[in-house]
Formats: sequence, structure tokens, C-alpha cells
Amino acid sequence: MNVLIWITLCGSCVQGAAGVDEDRAPVSVTEGNSVTLHTDVTTNQQDRIKWYFGKTLIAQITGGQSKICTGVQCKERFRDRLELDHQTGSLTIMNINLSDSGEYTLQIISRSILSEKIVHVSVCGVSGEQDEMKRKSVKEGESVTLHPGVGRKANDLMTWYCNGIVIVEITGDQSKICSDADCKDRFGDRLKLDHQTGSLTIMNTTNTDSGEYKLQIRSSSSIVVTSLKGFSVYITAVPDSGLSPGAVAGICVALLLVVCGVGGVLAKRKGEN
Repeated sequence: MNVLIWITLCGSCVQGAAGVDEDRAPVSVTEGNSVTLHTDVTTNQQDRIKWYFGKTLIAQITGGQSKICTGVQCKERFRDRLELDHQTGSLTIMNINLSDSGEYTLQIISRSILSEKIVHVSVCGVSGEQDEMKRKSVKEGESVTLHPGVGRKANDLMTWYCNGIVIVEITGDQSKICSDADCKDRFGDRLKLDHQTGSLTIMNTTNTDSGEYKLQIRSSSSIVVTSLKGFSVYITAVPDSGLSPGAVAGICVALLLVVCGVGGVLAKRKGEN
């Protein structure tokens, strides 16, 4: 299922006036993922940034000092699942769940001007089938496909990682696969990308392909929202007979000779009768 985030921006005046901007373009997220709400600003000592969930203050930066969940209600709801970027004030909600649905408000006071960004977050539950899709187990030599699970938009920046290393990037109608030497040495030409959906296929898998794969989707709108989805991939080895190729070939030849010999004996007996 998709998680839709609607963004509404409004400006109010402290001593000056902030511009009013509005964008209701939906951003899709799923339960269990991490979501980052970006401010797209760089703070200074004079700026004050506050994040609210409903009317509850959940994070703030004042005079270069940051605080997260100072109240009991916030701690009970989020339990160490919030991260605040001290440089930008961007807020990350990790392992997002159904109870995180609601209205998030960002307040920025800079040079006596107050601006607000209001984000309505609706979190949808994940079915057992969707949760199973995050755990992939295939036999060595087979192909495995990792699906984003959400629709890809033209302006989205999608980045695939393998154990923290960038392996694929999609921007608009442009894509890059294994742009560095480490990725090329590991995967060669075994990665295939679906430009329409962003799905990633690993062909002719080997045991070195096992690991943690992550897809980061950065959606550009009035407020930039980043979602992160993880996959665990396990490659199981094909059972080995323990025989060398030469030994296997010898056994095949021996079996063929036995079959031919048995056929000759039966033909001889039939002729004598």
C-alpha cells in the first residue's frame, strides 16, 4: 500500500512577511520505512526551528542547540525514532508506523520572519505479502528482482545501495549503473534496471551478492521528502557433489558403456533364440 504525504505551505508575519507557497503533490511511503522531512535551509545561530506533531512540540533548534522529545507524550509515541539534522533542521522519522499518522508542522523564525510548512502524513499498514517481499532468498545462479513497491514519478531521484555502496541512480529519464570500479568488479554487467518502475534485477547471482540493499527515493516538491526502503537478500549455494568435472565426465562415459554393453548382450541372446 502507499503512504500519501500532502504538503501545504503558509507564511505568517512576526515583523516581516514570508512568501506563501502551496504544493499538494502526493509522496508515497510505506509502513516500516524511514521518512525525512527536509527544510531545505541551512540554519545559523539566530534561526529558530521547531517541529510539531499536532500541537505537541517534538523537536527544536534554538541558538545552535537541538532538543528532541523533551516531553513525556513525545517520548511515549516516538521512542528514539526521531533524528534531527543539526545543520538543516530536517526531521527523520524512522520505522514509521500507523500511530505516526497526523499533522506535522515546521516553524522557522529567521530575521524576525516566521514561516510554516504543514505536512499531513497518512501511514498505511503493510500486508504479510508485502513484508515478505523485503526478504529475498534465491539459489546461486538465479535472478532476483527488488521492487520499490511505489509508483515512480518523473522528478524523483532514486538511488539503490548495496551494503552502503551506491550501485544505481535514476534521475528523470537518465540512469547510472555501477559508475565506480568497486561496483563494476562486484556485479559486472549483472544488474538490470526498469526505468519505468525503478525495479532492480540482479542476474546470475553469486554468494557475494548477499547483503542489505536499500532504495532511497527523494521527491522534489515545496518540501523535499525522502523515504528509505530496505531489502535483505540471501543467496544459497547449489549443493555440490564433491566430484571434479573430470570425474563427472568419467562416470557419464562409464554409464554409457554399461548401457551399450547391456544392450549388446540382450541383442545377442535374442538372436540365439
